[in-house]
Amino acid sequence: MPKKQTLWVTAADVARRAGVSRSAVSRAFSPTASIAPETRERVMEAARALGYQVNLIAREMIMQRSSMVGVVTAGFENPFRAKLLSQIIAALGRRQLTPLVMNAEDPVQIKQSLDMLLSYRIAGIIMTSASPPLDLARQYLEGEIPVVMINRASNLPGADVAVSDNGAGSAMAAQMLVEAGATRLAFVGPTRTSYNGKSRGTGFSRAVQRIAKENPRLAHPVEVHVTTADTYECGMAAAHALLKQKARPDGVFCSSDLLALGFIDAARQHFAIRVPDELRVVGFDDIPAASYENYQLTTIQQDTSGLANAATEMLVDRMNAFSGASRTHVVPVAGVVRKSCT
Repeated sequence: MPKKQTLWVTAADVARRAGVSRSAVSRAFSPTASIAPETRERVMEAARALGYQVNLIAREMIMQRSSMVGVVTAGFENPFRAKLLSQIIAALGRRQLTPLVMNAEDPVQIKQSLDMLLSYRIAGIIMTSASPPLDLARQYLEGEIPVVMINRASNLPGADVAVSDNGAGSAMAAQMLVEAGATRLAFVGPTRTSYNGKSRGTGFSRAVQRIAKENPRLAHPVEVHVTTADTYECGMAAAHALLKQKARPDGVFCSSDLLALGFIDAARQHFAIRVPDELRVVGFDDIPAASYENYQLTTIQQDTSGLANAATEMLVDRMNAFSGASRTHVVPVAGVVRKSCT
């Protein structure tokens, strides 16, 4: 027996059932359009009976305005990026925008993915902290497609940026470690390959210098350990490199929570170091695992909702008026004190 073909219900079908024109159906589904209340209700009743759904793609082609926004991220396994991505999708939904999520983790697929987004005629694009090189974003700006970046350096003319306050967060971390009694400080992070790693490392060193200037007795040198990424494995490797030293650090600020968790596990399992009695550790992000009983990580909390909302609002502004100087929105951070630095 041949399979029954399923056909889409069209606006014309609704118009025939409701006894109105095709244009009346279109107006009925446009909140700002002028249409008599009784006509709108008749259309809606017919649409419900037929199971009609508005064809948004067709509508956008007619209006020459897209509601689709590209969201480019690098991998979905990182817990902070997963949390941020969830907030971005929610923020776009509140503005009746449809996210098209692209994974830029594989460098071979980056250009293909970005070209695919262009083929959808997207209204704009949001790039997260570990997304592609800036050169790949320029083609969007050249086509007057708005670009907003999250936790990236603000060095792309025409693109807007939403960033966490890395300077303030790094200063909080320095104060926490010094107040906890740490005297040999270290910073761990990807300072050569990551905007966040570099800015947090620089902010931490400057904050320690300010503390020393106010109180020379607290003049503690900062050892910087450069990692290749901000992963758990890199945190473990950093611990092995730093803790085997004779004058090993007793206070460590990691540029991400994943680094900090790896550092803590290596310190305990391979060096039998007690946290926080012998080693104080502060992270950055406040991922769910930071609050696990085994870690109780003191950290700097990023406001993922604030980042997502700021990025979305700047994107909508650019969709309405593309031209204008680049803007940077700095989102406040908060210190979360737990047991790893007390």
